[in-house]
Amino acid sequence: MRVLMIFLDGVGIGRRDPAVNPFFAARLPTFRSIVAGEIPSLGRAHIHSSHSTVLPLNATLGVAGLPQSGTGQTALFTGENGARIIGKHFGPYPYSTLRPLIVERNIFRRLRQRRKQPIFANAYPRRFFEYAERHPTRLTVTTYSCMKSGVPLLNGDDLAAGRGISADITGAGWHTLGYPTLPVITPTTGGKRLVRLLDNHDFVLFEYWKTDKAGHSQQMAEAVDVLDQLDELLKGVLEAIDLRRHLLLITSDHGNMEDLGTKSHTRHPVPAVMYGHRQGELAERLEGSQRRGPSLCDVAPALLSMLTEDG
Repeated sequence: MRVLMIFLDGVGIGRRDPAVNPFFAARLPTFRSIVAGEIPSLGRAHIHSSHSTVLPLNATLGVAGLPQSGTGQTALFTGENGARIIGKHFGPYPYSTLRPLIVERNIFRRLRQRRKQPIFANAYPRRFFEYAERHPTRLTVTTYSCMKSGVPLLNGDDLAAGRGISADITGAGWHTLGYPTLPVITPTTGGKRLVRLLDNHDFVLFEYWKTDKAGHSQQMAEAVDVLDQLDELLKGVLEAIDLRRHLLLITSDHGNMEDLGTKSHTRHPVPAVMYGHRQGELAERLEGSQRRGPSLCDVAPALLSMLTEDG
């Protein structure tokens, strides 16, 4: 079994309203094919079909206030309720007292301890590594987890060689970052590249932050364009995925983009979209984890169990 996890920053399940929710303003033919033709909404957040399941995940974590990336991603990638531990939502970077917990409990470290091969597919330019040296506490949960777990962060050479993809999917933004000759790829090629990483890795994570940025911009045209690129990426994934071995999981850390009527985050649930090999089993594990429904804290333990129970 191999897992491709596409993490969408700031995407909740919102109202079925194309005036404020870009998921209902965009066409999204590939995403619709994954979710049995129906975009999840607050009116229908549970979607089940023979090849996929969509479940709502609680992103509030039982804590008052608006969910944030630091604590939301701590829950998602460690299984620990960081918001409850510190008594508040916090972000975008992890709270200082949560860093030791992230180091010990993050999914990358725990997979490596069990002799599995994880990879963070996002490639970073030189200026990121320079920034990380100057500001080691201003790293996201994902980058911090990798740096503390012996999982190398990919760079421009990896991107040029096709061993990773850019956070903007195509790599077009790298031309202004000191990489004028780096090839720009199509989103479909990017999706196929993610699946190809599953040949040598048990767990592949891709983080797409443009969804959160588009949510804060409150610009429908920008949000639809961001989703169109994501849909083309998913087209490449579906063209290359092996449903006999590969599981695709699409999820998020908090709501934002699904309601362009507000500039802030939301308290909406976030989707867990499961497609492919053993998707029904993952859905059952998530649904059976909490009496009141699954939360962000349930994802990492379920994935770890499924990826390692066969040795």
